[in-house]
Amino acid sequence: MRKYDIIVIGAGSGGLNIAGFMNRAGFKVLLIDKSDRRIGGDCLNSGCVPSKALIHVARLLKNAKEASRFGLTVNGKTDIKKVLGYVKEKQEVIRVHENAEHFRKIGMDVALGEARLTGPDLVTVGNETYRGKKIILATGSRPRKLNVPGIGNVRYETNETIFDLEKLPEHLLVIGGGPIGIELGQAFRHLGSKVTVVEMDSKFLPKESPEIADVLHRRMVSEGVDFIFNATVKEFPSSNQAIIVNKDKKEIRLDFDTVLVSIGRDYNINGLSLEKAGIELENNGKKLKVDEYLRTTNKRVFVSGDVAGSYQFTHAAEVHAGVIINNFFSPFKKKLNNDHMAWVTYTSPEVATFGLNEEQLKQRGISYEKVVFDFEEDDRAIVDESHDGKLLLFIAKDKILGGSMVAENAGELSQELILANSSGLKLKHIFGKVYPYPTASRVNKRIISLYYANKLTPFAKRVLHLFYG
Repeated sequence: MRKYDIIVIGAGSGGLNIAGFMNRAGFKVLLIDKSDRRIGGDCLNSGCVPSKALIHVARLLKNAKEASRFGLTVNGKTDIKKVLGYVKEKQEVIRVHENAEHFRKIGMDVALGEARLTGPDLVTVGNETYRGKKIILATGSRPRKLNVPGIGNVRYETNETIFDLEKLPEHLLVIGGGPIGIELGQAFRHLGSKVTVVEMDSKFLPKESPEIADVLHRRMVSEGVDFIFNATVKEFPSSNQAIIVNKDKKEIRLDFDTVLVSIGRDYNINGLSLEKAGIELENNGKKLKVDEYLRTTNKRVFVSGDVAGSYQFTHAAEVHAGVIINNFFSPFKKKLNNDHMAWVTYTSPEVATFGLNEEQLKQRGISYEKVVFDFEEDDRAIVDESHDGKLLLFIAKDKILGGSMVAENAGELSQELILANSSGLKLKHIFGKVYPYPTASRVNKRIISLYYANKLTPFAKRVLHLFYG
């Protein structure tokens, strides 16, 4: 039986970060995944990478069509095979350094196949059993299935299959209006599909601040995306028709040719034989029982990534990896803290959110000031035609507690605000920075200028007049 310092099950972001560090530090590492093509996890194979490549092409086509008002005429129909060929081409570029042969060359052992736990420190793949001082479960998640009458008659897509389409949908029905559904829905609208989004919630992107979400919602509606809120799919009476029921119990019949199901994720824990390693579950057996140090009930076994039951982002898995690696070696143990988590919805415009939101601040009894800046007052946003953008910050004691931005490239524009939030930088450090005019990121200084301007009370003005010589 081969023995390892650490066994990592799952070669996505969390698993690869931990395995990579431990390998570089000279520890004996075994990396396990189901197949060579699954290495890279959901992000490379069916998530972040293919979706952003698709969005990139969709924006190019959208911008080309919009150039007609300046005299450039663009004709033709989107060739979805070429679009998805581009997507797969970019995946293969990244796959060059995310495959079994590459990891073996740099010193790791790699086992391919279904892994199962066969003891507190034992992992079996096929007929081989391995012993590890520590084990990492980084098995990720998968699209949740839609269970309604008639679903068996419908060939529906998820984020795992939609990048293999043979033809561009004439009418794409998106079931689930979360970030995945919204990103892909808008991208296919830009590619030329009619798109209808059905969402159970009464709000658009309910995890975002309403005034931020509303900007994106209005943009998508103006582009021709239809939304049905407070609604569910009752049944599929045929392979190309859905019956939607809204909050008033009114039935709506929709014809479609392609369905995208994006109603959430389930954790990949089936088949791991967790009970043999003394690992307990919760939430009716659907979720691993994990403590604030990312340990299971078997203290040799840690979790990272989606399967940890926290935020389901590639960068969240990186945060998990950092916590776990720190606790392997430091006497000062870190707990997982998501107070500075950030995320981006890669629509057009993008939505970037970070830190604590307004509801969390109220729940914790934290006093704060809310400051909102509309991009219609920003020169660069005006000339770039992104003046419908908006930025809001929650501020206390000269520090940023959280915030959100909706704008073109908001994910990039918000980075220094995210740094200020996560590092505890004071507003003066941003305000005192020189922003060349007219960089788009000047909006970060503009909102702080607005915050300071609001401090000019009548009393403050009298004091300034008093000291003005």
